[in-house]
Amino acid sequence: MKYTGRAYGKDAELAIEKEGLRIGSRFLDYADVKSLRPLNHRVVIETFTGEPVEISMLGFSYDGFWEDLSGAFSDRNLAALFAEDQPVMFCEGEYETAQERGRGQIALMPDAVCILPQTYRAVRIPLCFASNLQADGYLLHITLQSGENYTVGRMGYDTAPFFERARQCADRVKKERAAAIKAVSLTDPFTHKGLFRTTQPDKYWQAAFGSGVCAVELFTGDDAATYLYRFSEQQEVFLARLEQSMEAMGPYREIIYWSNEQLAEKPLYRMAVLRSNSVSFLRERSAGRLIHSAGHLQRLREFLGKKQ
Repeated sequence: MKYTGRAYGKDAELAIEKEGLRIGSRFLDYADVKSLRPLNHRVVIETFTGEPVEISMLGFSYDGFWEDLSGAFSDRNLAALFAEDQPVMFCEGEYETAQERGRGQIALMPDAVCILPQTYRAVRIPLCFASNLQADGYLLHITLQSGENYTVGRMGYDTAPFFERARQCADRVKKERAAAIKAVSLTDPFTHKGLFRTTQPDKYWQAAFGSGVCAVELFTGDDAATYLYRFSEQQEVFLARLEQSMEAMGPYREIIYWSNEQLAEKPLYRMAVLRSNSVSFLRERSAGRLIHSAGHLQRLREFLGKKQ
């Protein structure tokens, strides 16, 4: 999608691409965008570098440019949330999270509700962890087992169908997930188990706990290490966040242990970490990895503080 406008004080060719906006010879990756905002037939882009970007002089192409740019940004946000299934519904409505409130795109996925504002505050709400879905007039309040609260609603004629389908999706994914987890057998010394995404019942994880420490084994077919964490929260609180983190990352396990330098080289992962409080929570508590080699089980037990 190509347009002609004015940016950085001069006329420029504008190309809206999957991963960012090309402005003449410059490329603005969506990972570097804090917000997009239409203002008096201009588009104002706030960036993390602090460099202001203003697109103007679009003429009759303004509406088309804004629609295409905001749509591409929403699509990239969905990719960064690892929401890869086809949406059940895609609406415009109001939303409220712990970080902000406003109006934007809201997608109902088969296993989640995704809030897609024109900011870096996009959120994926996993319905398998919803402890309560409560309709209050034109608003739907979603509470997760970890205590997080979200509100979506006021979607016009889509409001009632969205609420009903969200409940149906939540009921279905909870039943499917419970059945898949039940089929997983625990192996010593692990005491807790869970899935990544519900649609991948053959890929799962197990966790073992010591005093303020946790070891997680990933069963994905190409496992090479056990992931270690230290935490100060109550074990139940940490476990709830661990379950959400594993579900949030899906098959992209490297996002929980890559260094910040490695993440900097992959813009989509930078976006993912910024948008997922669960993944950020887990990364902050990382205590390294135990590579699978001779003596692995002994080192694991020592980390957990368990007797031989």
